[in-house]
Amino acid sequence: MLVLSRKIGEEIVIDEEVVVRVLKISGSRVQLGFIAPPEIHIRRPEVPPRREKRDLSPTPAP
Repeated sequence: MLVLSRKIGEEIVIDEEVVVRVLKISGSRVQLGFIAPPEIHIRRPEVPPRREKRDLSPTPAP
């Protein structure tokens, strides 16, 4: 695991595509902002992943 220290307003760039910025530090909590392309999925491990939306449009009759 790589461990880095950052101050408010500082950033970390991952693979030239994802930017992680420290927005706020309050006690033991850190608020992070993420900038990433839409194909990069960012999620919190404590939140279950979203299910894929199914295409519910009517299927044309043969």
